[in-house]
Amino acid sequence: MFGAVALYAVFLGGMYWLMRQPPVQFAGVIAKLPGPLFLILPFETLWFRARAGALSAGSMSPDFQLAALDKKSAVRLSSFRGERPVVLIFGSYT
Repeated sequence: MFGAVALYAVFLGGMYWLMRQPPVQFAGVIAKLPGPLFLILPFETLWFRARAGALSAGSMSPDFQLAALDKKSAVRLSSFRGERPVVLIFGSYT
């Protein structure tokens, strides 16, 4: 019985570590796991803890770069720092 509990704890620890990896790496592994495995995994709880991040209101956002709408150039968030306010909208606004 102790062995099963220890094995489950190691599995949960591994899943938590995996959830903290970049999305591409996480998706590559999670796509290969069998569906019934999610019945024994407290997925939502682990996910919210793993992806909570450390930002709070007023914190400086991490720098990132995205392709511009023309797909020929890129825009880096830090290029706007100190010049003008920037609003980041995640999700659909349509």
